[in-house]
Amino acid sequence: MTDLEAALREVVRGEVGFDVTSRALTTMDASNYRRVPLGVVAPRDADDVAAALEVCRGHGVPVVPRGGGTSIAGQATGTGVVLDFTRHMNRLLDLDPRERTAVVQPGLVLDRLQEAAAPHGLRFGPDPSTHSRCTLGGMIGNNSCGSHSVAWGTTADSVRELTVLTARGRRLRLGQGWTGAPQGLRELAEGELARLRTGFPELPRRISGYALDALLPENGADVARSFCGSEGTLGVLTEAVVRLVEAPPARALAVLAYADEGAAAEAAAGLLPLGPLTVEGMAADLVPEPAGLPRGGAWLFVETGGRTEAEARARAEAVVRAADVVDARVVTDPAGQRALWRIREDASGTATRMPDGSEAWPGWEDCAVPPARLGAYLRDFRGLLTAHGLRGTPYGHFGDGCIHVRIDFDLLTEAGIARFRRFSEELAELVVAHGGSLSGEHGDGQARAELLPRMYGPETVALFEKAKAVWDPDDLLNPGMLVRPAPLDANLRFSVLPRRPVDVAFGYPSDGGDFSAAVRRCVGVAKCRTASAAGPSVMCPSFRVTGQEEHSTRGRARLLHEMLAGELVTEGWRSTEVRDALDLCLSCKGCRSDCPVEVDMATYKAEFLHHHYAGRRRPAAHYSMGWLPVWLRWAARTGTAPVVNALASVGPVAAVAKRLGGIAGERAVPRLAGETFSRWWRKRARTEGAGELVVLWPDTFTEHLSPSVGRAAVRVLEAAGLRVALPPTLRTPRGRIGDGRSRTAAALLTARRGRVCCGLTYVSTGQLDRARAVMRRTLDLMAPVLESGAPVVVLEPSCAAALRTDLPELLHDDPRAARLAARVLTFAETLERHAPDWTPPAIDRPVTGQTHCHQHAVLGDTADRRLREAAGLTGELSGGCCGLAGNFGFEKGHYEVSAACAEDQLLPAVREAPEGAVVLADGFSCRTQLAQLAGVRGRHLAEVLAEGLGGRDENG
Repeated sequence: MTDLEAALREVVRGEVGFDVTSRALTTMDASNYRRVPLGVVAPRDADDVAAALEVCRGHGVPVVPRGGGTSIAGQATGTGVVLDFTRHMNRLLDLDPRERTAVVQPGLVLDRLQEAAAPHGLRFGPDPSTHSRCTLGGMIGNNSCGSHSVAWGTTADSVRELTVLTARGRRLRLGQGWTGAPQGLRELAEGELARLRTGFPELPRRISGYALDALLPENGADVARSFCGSEGTLGVLTEAVVRLVEAPPARALAVLAYADEGAAAEAAAGLLPLGPLTVEGMAADLVPEPAGLPRGGAWLFVETGGRTEAEARARAEAVVRAADVVDARVVTDPAGQRALWRIREDASGTATRMPDGSEAWPGWEDCAVPPARLGAYLRDFRGLLTAHGLRGTPYGHFGDGCIHVRIDFDLLTEAGIARFRRFSEELAELVVAHGGSLSGEHGDGQARAELLPRMYGPETVALFEKAKAVWDPDDLLNPGMLVRPAPLDANLRFSVLPRRPVDVAFGYPSDGGDFSAAVRRCVGVAKCRTASAAGPSVMCPSFRVTGQEEHSTRGRARLLHEMLAGELVTEGWRSTEVRDALDLCLSCKGCRSDCPVEVDMATYKAEFLHHHYAGRRRPAAHYSMGWLPVWLRWAARTGTAPVVNALASVGPVAAVAKRLGGIAGERAVPRLAGETFSRWWRKRARTEGAGELVVLWPDTFTEHLSPSVGRAAVRVLEAAGLRVALPPTLRTPRGRIGDGRSRTAAALLTARRGRVCCGLTYVSTGQLDRARAVMRRTLDLMAPVLESGAPVVVLEPSCAAALRTDLPELLHDDPRAARLAARVLTFAETLERHAPDWTPPAIDRPVTGQTHCHQHAVLGDTADRRLREAAGLTGELSGGCCGLAGNFGFEKGHYEVSAACAEDQLLPAVREAPEGAVVLADGFSCRTQLAQLAGVRGRHLAEVLAEGLGGRDENG
C-alpha cells in the first residue's frame, strides 16, 4: 500500500480503490483518450471530499471529479485520484414543486430527477441522449444541453446555486453576486470588463472555455453560471440547487423528411419562430432500420407541446405546413414517439460505425455555429472532410446550430494521427470563421482545449489561466484541461493496443477477425449503465443488480481493453481481474442488440474463458452444466432418469451432488423427463401429409427436460398443414441419402434422429474446442437438411440464437455453418412464413411473462407478436432477463444476483398480471426460474396453441 492510499483510507469513509480493477475501469471515458489514475475514491459526503482533497494536496497528486464517465473530450480521465460520485453522493435531497427547484448531489442520474419531478408536472430542462446514466454533476461540469435546449437552454440556464469545495478545502456557496466567490475573482473580472464584453461570441451553444462573461455586472455577476462548464478544473461540486421547468402535459412529434442533411440544416432555423421544444436532425446513414420514419435522406425531429393532445398535434401540423419537405409524419402516441426518439438517441453509438462497418471516432463531436449559418457550415465541413479523405455523418441539435459527428480517423498509425491533427486545426479555423464555438455541448477537454486560442485569441486564453489560478492556485484539479492543455493527439487510448490481430477462436466477422477491434467497439456511451430497463431492453442485468461499473458491459470492455494493453492488467488471458468481472455476465446477449455499437460481451466472455482455462482445470460447473447434453443423453440411454430424479429429491444426496457439481445450494435440480421427446416421436403414428416439410430441432432442453414443448409444437405445426421431421443421422435405413430434393425429403421423414447439438452449453462455459467439435458433427448430420432446403424449426430461443450466431462465428471457416444458420427459424417464424394461411385457435386471454433475452437480442419477436395477436393473446411481455440464463443462475455464488435479475421485470410482471393471464416463457431457463422463485408454471407458446386446438391430445 502506498503512502497516498494509506492516508486516504485513514480519513475517507467511502471506498478507496487502488487495485488494478478500480483503476482500469476509470482509464477512459467516452473519448479517444486514456490516462491511468493512481486510484479511485468514492466519497460518502462532502466531508469525505474535503478529506480526500487535503490528502491529495499534501501529496501533490491531482484530483479528477467523475460522474457517469460519458464525457467525450477526455475530461473525466486523469493520472491522479479520481472521485467517483455515482456510488454514494447520488441522492435527490429535496424537491420543491412550488419554487420549481430541486437540491441534488453530483452523482444523481438525470433520469432519477426527471422521475421525481414528473408527478408535479415538472422536469429538468436539459436532457442529453445519455439521460439514463449521465449525472447532474457531470452535466454542470460540461454545461450539457440535450435535445430540448431550443426551449429550455443549457444546464447553466437551469442552475440556481452551487456548493463547491476548492482544492484548498474552502467551502463555497455560489449564486448570483459575489458573496461566496473565491477571493480575487471579482477583482479579476472588474479589471477585464472590456474583454468580457467583447471577447465571447453570442450563440446559444457556446460551451468552450470558461464562461467568464457571466461575471459581468449586467449579467448579475452570476458566479454559479460562470462555474458551469469548467470541467472539474475550478472546484469540486458537492451539491446543487437547480431550476425545474413546467413539462407540457401533451406532446407531439413531427418528423420532417428532406432530400439530404444540407436541406434539413437550411430549414432548421426557420422553424424556431414556431416555438418548438426540439429541432433535431440526422441523416439516413445513421438509421440501420428506418422503420416509422417518412421517406427521405435526412430528417428533422420537431417536438411540440400543448395542454392537450389535440393542441400539441395542431402545433406539430403547423410545423409540417410551414416546412418544405419531401415527406412528413406526426406522432402523438407516446410509445411511437419513444421508438422514434430512440433512433435519434442511439446515434451517438451507431455513428461509431460507418455504413461499410469501418470505425469512426469522436474528437470533433459537437461544434456549434449560429443556427442560421448551419447549412453553409455543413457544406464547408463536408468539403474539409473530402479534402482530407475522411468520412462522417453529422447529426444532432440542428435548431441550435450544434452538430455531432463521428469521423473515420485512423488513430492507430502515425500518418493517421498526423492527419487527425491537421484536420482538427483546419476545422477549428472553419468553425471560428462561421462565428462558432469549438464545443457546443460536451466541453473542450483534451480534444479541443489546445485550439482555444484560435477561437478566443491568446489574451482571452491568458485570462482563463488567471481565472484558474484564482480558483486553484496549486493546479490540483483536473490539470491539463482547458488551460495549459495536453496536445490533442497525446494519450490516445488506441496507442497501447497490440498492432497485430490476437489469436482467437471466434471469427468476429463485423470486426475483420480482429479481437482488438471488437473490444474497441465500446466507445463508452454507457447505455449499459442504465439503472432500470425501459420497455423491452435487456442490457445489462447484472449492473442493474449490483450498480458496479465492473458488472456493466462498458466496465468489462474496459478491462478487456486493459488486458490487451498489458500495462495495468499484466496477466493477459490469465487475468483474475477480467475473470472476476466477467463472472457475473449472464451471457444474455442483450448488449448485442441494446448497445448502440453492438458490443457482444457474451462472445467476448466465451473467448476469454476459452483462453483463461486452456490447459488448466476448470470450475466444476463447467463440467456439470457445460457437458449437460452428454449427461442427459447418458441418463436417457441407460434408462436411469427415474433414479436420478429420486436421488435429486433426497436432500443430503442432492446437497452433495450440487456441491461437487459447483451448483448453487439454493437451487432445486430440474427433473428429467420419463420419456424423451425423440422416443415419443419414434412411437407415435406417422402423419404423411402433403404439406411443406419442416425439420424440428430436438434441442437438449426439449429432448430431456421439456418434451411436452416438442409434442405441442408437432401438433400445432401439423395442424397448420406442415410435414414435420427430425434431423437424420448420416445414414438412414434406406442407405446414404443421395441428391435430389424429393429423395432427401422422403429420407428425412423416415430417418432415425441424429445427435445434433447447437453447442450452446460448451460456448457459454468457454469450452470452444469442444463446441467446435460438436458443431462440426452436427453439420455432418445436417447435410441432408442442407440439401433439402427445408427450414429448421428451433423451439428453445437460446439454441436458435446459438445456431444463428455462435455457429457461423465459431466455424467461420466452414461454409455449411452459415447455410445452416440461414435455415434456422423460430416456432412463430415458421408458421408465419410456411403456413401463412393458417389461422391459430382463438385463445382470447391476456398474457404475461418475458421475451427471452436471446430472442430479443438475436432472433427478434415480431413474428411472435403477430402470432399472439392472431390467437387473441393480448398484452405485452416484459423485457429484461429472467436471471437464470442457462448455467449462470445454477452456478454456485450466483443465486442472489440471479434472483435479483428476476425481480427486475419478470416476477413483478407475473405478480401484477390480470386474473387468468397465460404466463408465456419460451425458454427452459425462464420457465425454471418462474417455477423455482414464484411457484408459477410458464408455458411455451406452442403449448398454449396446442391446448387451444382442442379435441384429442396425444401429447399428454
